Order: sequence, then C-alpha cells, then structure tokens
Amino acid sequence: MVTAAGDYMAIHFDRRSDADAFNRIRSALADNPNVVFAQKRVKCGWGEWSLVQATLNAVRAAVDAFPDATHFYMLSGDCMAIKTAEFAHRFLDQNDADFIESFDFFNSGWIKTGIREERLIYRHLFNERKHKRLFYAALNLQRRLGLRRKIPQDIQVQVGSQWWCLRRRTIEWILDFIQARPDVVRFFRSSWIPDETFFQTLVRHLVPETAIRTRTLTFLMFTDYGLPVTFYNDHYDLLLAQDFLFARKISPEADELKARLGQLYAEQGVAFQISNEGQNLYRFLSGRGRVGRRFATRFWETESTLGRDRELLIVVCKKWHVAKRLREQVAPLIDFPVLGYVFDEEDTDLPDLGGIQSSLAKRTRHRRALMRMLYEFYDTNRLMVCIDPGNLDLLRDFFSDRSTTRMLEIECSYTDDDLIGHARRIGLTGTHSSPETLQHLLPSLRNDIAHESERINDAGLNDHQRLSDRDPPERIAEKLARFMGIPHNEALDIAATQQLLAD
Repeated sequence: MVTAAGDYMAIHFDRRSDADAFNRIRSALADNPNVVFAQKRVKCGWGEWSLVQATLNAVRAAVDAFPDATHFYMLSGDCMAIKTAEFAHRFLDQNDADFIESFDFFNSGWIKTGIREERLIYRHLFNERKHKRLFYAALNLQRRLGLRRKIPQDIQVQVGSQWWCLRRRTIEWILDFIQARPDVVRFFRSSWIPDETFFQTLVRHLVPETAIRTRTLTFLMFTDYGLPVTFYNDHYDLLLAQDFLFARKISPEADELKARLGQLYAEQGVAFQISNEGQNLYRFLSGRGRVGRRFATRFWETESTLGRDRELLIVVCKKWHVAKRLREQVAPLIDFPVLGYVFDEEDTDLPDLGGIQSSLAKRTRHRRALMRMLYEFYDTNRLMVCIDPGNLDLLRDFFSDRSTTRMLEIECSYTDDDLIGHARRIGLTGTHSSPETLQHLLPSLRNDIAHESERINDAGLNDHQRLSDRDPPERIAEKLARFMGIPHNEALDIAATQQLLAD
C-alpha cells in the first residue's frame, strides 16, 4: 500500500516471531526497492527498552537506505492509512513540524494508572507482565534501600504516545545525540515503558517548541479496560472522517476494510470531509452501558440533607431551550429562584460560592453541598432547577433526601434535524459528518432519549408529573399549577405562551 504510492518502508520484524513468517515476508518483498529491513532483529517485550531499540534499528536502516525520505512515521503492523498519499504528503509539506505527544512527565497527569515516577527513578531489570513477582520485588527492594537514581540534569523527561511522525533532520539529530550522550541512553535503557518517554524527551530537548505539534497523526482509541479499540469493515466512513493520517488498530479479519484503505491510499483528487467525531461517538455508544444496560447503578457519595423544611422543584427536559423558555416565563410569577442546567451546562449562571460552582465535576460531586449553599445564598427554602433526563442518578439522590422534591418531566417530539442538532451540540458529529454516519446514529439517539424517559418512569420517584409538547393549554396549566403551587389562572397564562413547549 505505502510503497505502491512511492513511499518507503523500513521494517523491524520481532525476533520472537516465527522464523518462517519472517522469511516469507522478506522473500515477498525482496524485489521491492522501497522496502528495507532492519539489519539486527530484537526480541521485543512490552514496556521494555527492546521496543525503542527495535525502532532505532529500523530508523537507522531507513536513514541509510532512503536519502530522499523527508519524514519518518512510526507505525505498527496493524496500522493503515485513512487518507490518500496525496493528502498526507500535502499535509506534511504544509506543516513544517514534528508530530509527537510530549507532555511533562511529572506534572501533566498523562499517566493514569500504575507506577509513575518509579518508572524513572528506579532501575527495572524484569518485565512486569512476564515476571510480576520479580518486577515488584526488585522495585520494593530499591525503595527500602533508598536506591533512587538521578535523572540526567539537562533533560526534562516527557511522556506521550509512541506513534509519532518526525522530520528527517529531527531523526538525524536524535541519532547524533545518541552517539554523543550514552549516559542518557543508559538511563532510559533501564527505565520502564521507555517507548512512551525516550523519543518524546529527545525531541523536546533537541527541537524548538514552535516546531513541535503535541499530537499524534495516528487515530487510536481505548476501551474502558485500557485496550486499543479495533476497527472492522463497517468503520470505513468513520475512519476517513477523522483528522488523522493513519489509524490503529485494524482487525486482521477486516479484509474488506484493508482492501478499501489500501486502494484509497493510491488514489488522487479525493476530497475528505473531516468531522472528527470518532472519539465522542465511541464514548457515546460504548457508554450506554453506564446508564444501567451493562453495569450496576453508580454509587454516589452521600452528603448531609438539603434540609427537611426545604423544597426542590426539578424540571426535566432533553430539549434544554424548551426548559429555559419555561424558566423565563415562570420566573416573574414566583417568589423563589429558578436555575438553569446547573449539573449539565458548564456555563450556567451561578453566584460565587467559594469555588464549588466552578466546574461541572465539582457541582456534581458535591451536589447536596452546592444546593444547600444556593438555598442559603438566596435566603430561601424553595428552589427550581433544570436537569437533563440522562442524570437519573442525580434525580434519585435528590429524591432520597429528607427535603420535599417534586419533578416535572417535559416530553418533546424529535425530528431528524432535532437529533442531528443535538448530536452536534454534544460533539457526537461534526458539521461535515457524512449522511451515512448520521443515518447510523439517529436510531441510537432516538432510542436513547426514549430509554432515559422509561428509566425515570421505572424508578418510581414520588411526585413525578409529565407534560408533553402536544398537550392542550388547559392540561399544561393544570400540571404547572400543581408543580409550582401557583394559582390556576396564572398557570393558564403561562400555558398560553406561544410555542411554550415547542420549537
């Protein structure tokens, strides 16, 4: 695929792999002048220096064999291009920079699980996956004996994905640096998972910051269990719409996908509509289990009660603008505050409560404390708030409180345009998403909205009233009067508002 379009390929074939397989691939590519093999094969192990050494062996072979190569792109055997060669070449020509994730090792928070600084300050002689007991025994022994080692003083260790694209001069600088600084190589050689730190650190050390783009050009996603998401035949349109040049990882069984992508790379004049919704779309579809379809209900840390004498009125509506319009109409008629989507919308207008209101994460984590402070700030025992129907855990928590809680759910009709607009607002699609992507997504969105309402109904929450945008004004007034405790004639004035519950 790559060499057919005039590009070059340097291959390192894991020495642990079957010798017959290596001989077959070497024989098949023997007559291809655009392919070279690393002179020395290395037995590779996850998290070991061997991965870096194998990469360096392939890089050296490429530098020597292909003097015309302008960029060096790190790929694995299950990566494939998701753009044409023409597109990729033009992109790299227009962006004179190195593309590599490089975040501060100690302060960025890039490492989410497992050991962190221990990767560097202790020596790792055993593989954690193959020899777990020896790995941690050696680590704990070094801790007890105080055998911490110093990081080379003139480098600032960086961390990031191992999938990079570097310019030729950067590669040459790295190879020269390795020759001049064996102490740095020795340091990384006994660190843990150096493929996430070695090139990332050296590029940041050698290249001006203005010439580095801290991102990868390889599209990859991970599951909840930290495993790479695998792409299959029906992911073709999704992959082409992403703002990347290659994708990892393609299923070995996805013959149709591999054939289509291989053919695509050599084509010319192809226009790509970049919508880049892949990450959000995957989180949406896989995350549906988090609302009770695959996992048990989340456990929320309980906080003290809102107050036995306090009353909380909750408006539940998926169309936020409809709930906000209702809020505008009722606010002048009642003597207590009506708040927006406090737990759903980042920029909801809230008073300064000492920082607890500053982010959605803080508001949700400390929701009862936040609500108590709002009651106190407004000097009231009654509040109204809007909540998205997807927040069932939040509703359950408020209804379990000693305070009086009432809920008004507004059911709305949804056209395809409504659903597409909703998908764009929450980042599931972009402005250039293909019609095929949208058609696949719409049924899931429609079903999810209906499912959220069903879950609320099945939860058996007390004092739960339901309105529809198809209800006549008289019925709307009846529900509003009961929900807010206002006279029926005032509720009827609100219900008569033009387009109150419609778009």
